[in-house]
Amino acid sequence: MKSLYDIAAPAKLNLFLHITGRRSDGYHLMQSVFMLIDWCDTLHFELRTDGTIGREDLGATLPADDLVVRAARALQALSATPLGVHIGIEKNIPTQAGMGGGSSDAASTLLALNRLWKLNLSLEQLAAIGLGLGADVPFFLGGHNAWVEGIGEELTPVTLPAGRFLVVKPQEGLETRLIFSDPALKRDSETAIISGFIADAFGFGRNDLQSVAQRLCPGVSQALEWLALRGLEGRMTGSGSAVFAPVLRHIDVGSAPSAFQVRLCNSLDVHPLVGWASSRSLSVVGV
Repeated sequence: MKSLYDIAAPAKLNLFLHITGRRSDGYHLMQSVFMLIDWCDTLHFELRTDGTIGREDLGATLPADDLVVRAARALQALSATPLGVHIGIEKNIPTQAGMGGGSSDAASTLLALNRLWKLNLSLEQLAAIGLGLGADVPFFLGGHNAWVEGIGEELTPVTLPAGRFLVVKPQEGLETRLIFSDPALKRDSETAIISGFIADAFGFGRNDLQSVAQRLCPGVSQALEWLALRGLEGRMTGSGSAVFAPVLRHIDVGSAPSAFQVRLCNSLDVHPLVGWASSRSLSVVGV
């Protein structure tokens, strides 16, 4: 067993996002499809035998108690392992973008430490830890693109057509809580079915959070307008502020405003760490 791992933590795009209701505890009910893309953070794990969990930021400075550290501590506490780890983080996925970067980092941390510490926990056990860290963590642990329902915990793996996407992150970020607490948010979308999505995987539905996000963050509208000038129909991912559009031809991204982060991304069929934890067999819906 290796004592050192260098692993990827990929971002995701919400191909659509509908809010279908709200529970009595305030959590919103949703439907979405999460698709993995090749915009990735890189995490470096080195085994420690003294029980210490240390972190080194190899790029942007992260909060002291970020999701990576919280994931490592939660797994250490649950397993009662005497082992520790030193984690180096190369942060590439934009923050406050709706791309799931923090949740993806947490999921990759749980999978890597499950191996590094030789815990042999199942994917379901890791997912229970992950859900306590963030609603998107179980998706990244599952390893497959997915139809998502409930508050984000009901996952049906789907096979999606390969796609290439132009992703644009404006300079401003967005706090998820501000959008979900906005009284203008649409919360009564009709329930969709997978067969309706299958008919137009990259054009189905809308993002119900987008109109509120555009009012709160002008950069979202500016990024969508920049895509429209290139003949692309953009859509926000998650709670933003990043937007994206499928592309079928060459696109010159050199003309993007300097405040934007712009990247051409490819979809991923599976997570780079798929199979790193054992699981019950999953039925996958084809698209």
